[in-house]
Amino acid sequence: MKNYNRQPADSKTPSVSERAFTLIELLVVIAIIGILAAMLLPALGQAKETGKRIACLSNLHQLNIALRVYMEYNQDIYPPRSESNRWPNRLYIDYGQNTNLLLCPSDGLNPHTGSPPYAGPADWAQRSYLINGFNDYFQEILSGSDWGNYESGNFNVGMNEDAIHYSSDTILFGEKKTDQPDYYMDFFEDNDTLAVEQSRHNSHGPGSQTGGSNYAMADGSAAFIRFPGSLSPINLWAVTDAARTNYAINY
Repeated sequence: MKNYNRQPADSKTPSVSERAFTLIELLVVIAIIGILAAMLLPALGQAKETGKRIACLSNLHQLNIALRVYMEYNQDIYPPRSESNRWPNRLYIDYGQNTNLLLCPSDGLNPHTGSPPYAGPADWAQRSYLINGFNDYFQEILSGSDWGNYESGNFNVGMNEDAIHYSSDTILFGEKKTDQPDYYMDFFEDNDTLAVEQSRHNSHGPGSQTGGSNYAMADGSAAFIRFPGSLSPINLWAVTDAARTNYAINY
């Protein structure tokens, strides 16, 4: 009987050692994978942060649109600096009652909101942004009891849009530090340095004086400004010419 399972005379079955990786080869492959991962992970992390920065910029742009809608119904007057009915509540309908717009994806956990009294759900919602209080303008035009009412948040009159002379270089909204409760950027509270977060994106971390943050400008645009460009050489939170240079911060 013929044996059909026989191998040709010159064939050779590979041994186990010839079919398997050696330990050295395996270690080399692992090392190469580790090097590639180390090169790729920072790029992936940077791409993820870029996505968050763009989403944050979009939030500020939408808040700027909501502010414009509010002003069209209020004779081009910005929301007043109020301690009883603050800007998140005044603009609530205009940004679609979506409080997620108040949060930057790159912000820390549980960003601080303000203290009571609250006029509505937007007032106590967690929040990453604050609005310009324009207090350099009001400090220049108010005196006596009016200035006292403004300081206490009881001066229920906002600033007219015409007071802004450099619309592309004047900030309306900015990012606040996670642990700060402020609703308004006020110079007499040193909020430009204490409450405004200037290093949220593409940085070595919040407060690191690296990278930059997002801002909504008076001309309707939203922009990423590198540290410390929002405060120096011109303080872009200021409205009056004197304050734009006198309140500029040197780092």
